[in-house]
Amino acid sequence: MNEYFYLALEWIVKWITPISIFALSIATGWLLEKVVIRRVAKMMPAAGWEPGMVIAGALRRMMMFWFTLAGAYLAAFNFSPEASVLASIRTLATVIAIFTVTLVASRIVVGIINAFAKKSEGILPSISIFSNIARAVILIVGFLIILQYLGISIAPILTALGVGGLAVALALQDSLSNLFAGLQIIVSRQMRQGDYVEIDAERRGYVVDINWRNTVIRGLGNNHIIIPNSVLSGSVFVNYNLRALDMSVVVPVGVAYDSDLERVERVTLEVAGGVQRELPGAVAEFEPMVRYTGFNDSAIGFNVILRAREYVEQYMLCHEFVKRLHRRYAAEGIEIPFPIRTVYMKEKESLKNK
Repeated sequence: MNEYFYLALEWIVKWITPISIFALSIATGWLLEKVVIRRVAKMMPAAGWEPGMVIAGALRRMMMFWFTLAGAYLAAFNFSPEASVLASIRTLATVIAIFTVTLVASRIVVGIINAFAKKSEGILPSISIFSNIARAVILIVGFLIILQYLGISIAPILTALGVGGLAVALALQDSLSNLFAGLQIIVSRQMRQGDYVEIDAERRGYVVDINWRNTVIRGLGNNHIIIPNSVLSGSVFVNYNLRALDMSVVVPVGVAYDSDLERVERVTLEVAGGVQRELPGAVAEFEPMVRYTGFNDSAIGFNVILRAREYVEQYMLCHEFVKRLHRRYAAEGIEIPFPIRTVYMKEKESLKNK
């Protein structure tokens, strides 16, 4: 009876230690995950330190995984399996740890790049090409570290990459051309994410993204235009947001020849001033202008110059101005003439004598 009791006690002691270590590791990871990291993540926005927020976000759900992994390894070690099994477990745990640390490092670097891009206001655009390059470099370095740890020499791999790089460069000329063209567009800061651009006077829209191969532009109809970076770098484009968002809006108007031009100018400026001050898409402090342009076929032409806060606001600004001006001209008796043409016919002398 005592023999069975001691065997049961030995079995309990043998299992209780690794189970306790494993449970304690999980509890510690959960505590750090739920209490420490979440509290730090909540404190970071108030402190205004964005890299800290990025680090806290990257470590989320990883602390508990690392402590669980460490607990499983220590539990296996205390369980006293064979030396070969322990070596395999140690190798597997180390490889998993290196891989997860690499993932966390890539998250932190990419997050800091994006945070800095938002804060820099155009110095470094928030474009996926930088994030993708940074992520790829860190993952490759982590992969090489794993190979080195496993005893696999990386020198032949680096040599093969160097020799094969030439062949890859020749085979991927178009892709590399797009890659370096995209980098040139970003570094020059002539086109940024969110800018409204017009390319070759045909395609226009907001820049959504500049990736390693192409640039994505969203038109006003919510359609996406995909342009290879190499084509874009060789195109003539207008960036309406490069210096400032606001822009002039020129509306052509014409009145009859017998109109009182001083009165026309005064009425037109009153209407334009009301539109400029009342519409949310207009620059309220801008004073509209009227500039006569010449004598047209059937009217005296002039331009009314307004100012919109950004490119797309010009359509509503022009729309509302034309409606109000037409209504005011009708009330004031100012005529907007139809296109007319007077034709003089001269009879030949030979026809008169007949």
